[in-house]
Order: sequence, then C-alpha cells, then structure tokens
Amino acid sequence: MIIEPRTRGFICLTAHPKGCEQNVLTQIEYIKERPVTNGPKKVLVIGASTGFGLASRITAAYGSNAATIGAFFEKPPSEGRTASPGWYNSAAFEAQAHKDGLYAKSINGDAFSNEIKTQTIDLIKEDLGQIDLLIYSLASPVRTHPDTGERFKSVLKPIGKTFTDNTVDFHTGEVKEISINPAEGDDIKNTVNVMGGEDWQMWIDQLKAAGVLSEDFKTVAYSYIGSSLTEAVYRKGTIGAAKDDLEATAFKITDTLKGVNGQAYVSVNKALVTQASSAIPVIPLYISLLYKVMKEEGIHEGCIEQIERLFNARLYAENLELDEAGRIRIDDWEMRDDIQAKVLELWKQATTETLPNIGDLKGYETDFFNLFGFKVDGVDYDKDTNEMVDIPGLQA
Repeated sequence: MIIEPRTRGFICLTAHPKGCEQNVLTQIEYIKERPVTNGPKKVLVIGASTGFGLASRITAAYGSNAATIGAFFEKPPSEGRTASPGWYNSAAFEAQAHKDGLYAKSINGDAFSNEIKTQTIDLIKEDLGQIDLLIYSLASPVRTHPDTGERFKSVLKPIGKTFTDNTVDFHTGEVKEISINPAEGDDIKNTVNVMGGEDWQMWIDQLKAAGVLSEDFKTVAYSYIGSSLTEAVYRKGTIGAAKDDLEATAFKITDTLKGVNGQAYVSVNKALVTQASSAIPVIPLYISLLYKVMKEEGIHEGCIEQIERLFNARLYAENLELDEAGRIRIDDWEMRDDIQAKVLELWKQATTETLPNIGDLKGYETDFFNLFGFKVDGVDYDKDTNEMVDIPGLQA
C-alpha cells in the first residue's frame, strides 16, 4: 500500500515502516561510532519502542554490545492498516540486532500489569540470568493499578490558578493564546498514580525478589524540568507533581538495592519533540524557539545524542556528577543561562508572522513527522510498502 501521514491534532494516525526503519538505522550508525566504555551488558528497557527508551536500547546494544529486552505497548499492523510507529521501530531494531549477532527480544503489553512483569522476569531468568541496567521510560496517559484494578487518568493542568500564554499549532504555524483551567478534585493524585514512581518501584521490587538483579545494578528513569516559560503548566503543574514523586522514588529504590550495591537515578533530559511532549500546550512553541537557539549555538541534540551523552559522559563515566537534588542533568545545555535568555527574548517576539524567522517550526514539524516514519531522508514515499511487518524477537 501507499502510506501517507494522516494527522489528528498532535497525533499521526498512520506510520511508515520504511521511514521508521531508516530512523532506527541512522541512530544505530551514530552509536557505532561512539562505544560506551564499561557499559551495561544485560539490559531491560521499559518503554523501549520510541523516543528516549528506543535510544537507550540502541545505545546499550550498539554502544556496549548489550543483550536487550524491550517492553512496550504497541499496536500491530493489520491488512490495510499500519502499526503504531513503536511497532515498526522495534521491528527494525531487532531485525538489525539479530543480523549483527546481538540478543534482542521484546514483550508487547501493559507494563503496568503484573502479568507483563512476570513474563519479563521469566524471560530474564531463562535467557539472561540477571540484568545490570533497567531503563524506565514509560509514557502513558492512563494506568490500571495491578493490585486494586483502579483506573487512573493523567491530566495536563496547572495547579492553583488558570494558566494563560501563547502556543503554536505546528500544522498551520498559527501562534495563539491558550488558557488551561487548574487541577481540581483528584487530578493531581491521578496524574501522580500514572506518571509518578510507584510502577518503577514495583518493577524493581519484583525483579529483586526474583533474584534477577546483578551486583552493581543500575536503574534510570527519565524526567524533565524545563524553562520558566513552561513551568506553570509543566513542572509546577500536575505533571510536575508526578515528576517530583518519580524523583523521590529514586532514593527509595536505592535503599532497596543496598543488597546488590545497586543505585537508582533520575536523568533530567532536554526538551524534544516526542509523542508525549506534542500533547502539552505551550511546549511546541517553546521547542521551536529552543531549537533555533541551540542549533545556532551548535549544541542541539536529539534523543540518540542525549542518551549517548548520558551513557558516556554520566552513567558510565569515571565520576558521575549529580545536581543538588541527586539528579543526573543532561538538560544542562538547554538550561544554560545564555540559552534561556535568548529563548525568553524570542518568546516575547513570537507571533504567527514572526515565528518562521525567529523559530524553527520547520524543524519541529519535521521531527514530529519523523516520529511516525514520515519526511525521513532517503525514503521513497511513492513506493508501494508492505505494512505487515513482524518483530523478530517478539515473545508470545
């Protein structure tokens, strides 16, 4: 079939297998040139199919020849209907990994559930024995608690008062004002239950109880802080409450890992175009301005560059630097005073008319479509493409 992008708001309803494959291969080639000294050898990535999770799996596999297990929740293809992009990403990664002699298997299902945790533990026991790194990169708007069955839904809301500022529709380029009503009722609690640290802790507790964590085991979850421009709706909003909980959980997990000399970290990453960030009001405008500034300074990074730097310059470096709150910071370039000052000045100038010149809306749009395998260099989109792609190492 000829596969074209079909969008609805911040979601693309189709994905291109060849475009996704090319994205994965480009990331693999990047990491091949940047090996990770003393890196991990047996790795589990929760949320392994897109964004930072996918980049983490690629970096572990091709940076230090690690065996990787990926857990994710993706939609498979059916005749005449494409899979979700994470499905095609995982298929491309595993096909190449197997070709290159690397162990790579995947589990598709609800990572919040006890069933997927048990299936993953069984696979680790059978194939790897133990793991030395767990990356927690799960992004989901809803969670069903595995023990109580209660269903929680996260919300993107400020706390305390209505938030009003500009955003941009990256499809049309229109800069417009948006207002978001504050959290009410159980909004904060529900968001923390979905995006906070409880599930990460549950994974570690069950893996530890099963005896599948090696000595000197590490685990890393991903977070974001961001600019003063976005803090009302992000870091000081409902999502920020969840991130605070996630970061506090790192210390609790470290306490539980003393028996294996283990350590839990939160890595604060930079703002990037992801399926999750595209849904957050104000973020598209902020990112389009940030991209412009960071590219002009020669310090722009995508997911794979961020995670390579996390592994090589932080996690497996001789000395791991942490901030005053005990976090790894690879958002350091984004948060430089000079970068933020330039973005703030551009923000004041941003209108529908000025944004094409002062921002990088084209870069934002390209990155968005790249997430779904579209607008990728070297891909012939006029060519008939088979949507029915299997993931070689997918476990039943």
